[in-house]
Amino acid sequence: MVVEQISGFDLVGLCTRTKNENEADASTAQIAPLWEKFSAEAAPKFRGTPQVYGVYTNYESDHSGMFDVYACSDLLSTDMSEDFKSIHVESGKYLVFSAQGEMPQAVINLWGEVWNYFSSPECPHERAYTTDFEHYVGANEIRVAISIK
Repeated sequence: MVVEQISGFDLVGLCTRTKNENEADASTAQIAPLWEKFSAEAAPKFRGTPQVYGVYTNYESDHSGMFDVYACSDLLSTDMSEDFKSIHVESGKYLVFSAQGEMPQAVINLWGEVWNYFSSPECPHERAYTTDFEHYVGANEIRVAISIK
């Protein structure tokens, strides 16, 4: 992992509101269905090579509260459908974790690493809970950027 100063950028995608407790139960989980809808409705419209992101923002509190999740890209437009919303990824200091492997397991494992890191009493960083994001760099590569204070 590495600390990076990241400039803000704009994306467009689909959004849902959830919390980690809901995501632990398949009957209440909303993130997987969001990505399924994104794959069905957005991916076929890509022209060129898209940058695909999962953005987490509008945190109610911390990791236990509600938050918005966007499945989004730099090659989409809000004109495509009323379901597509714009999202601004905030500029700031981020702690960036990286992994390679089979999706979605690589993402799941990387988030486990993130949660373990921040729950450690020796963790020198504090989450800001502003904007966090996953950047799908390639078919088998993921970067997770966590906003820090």
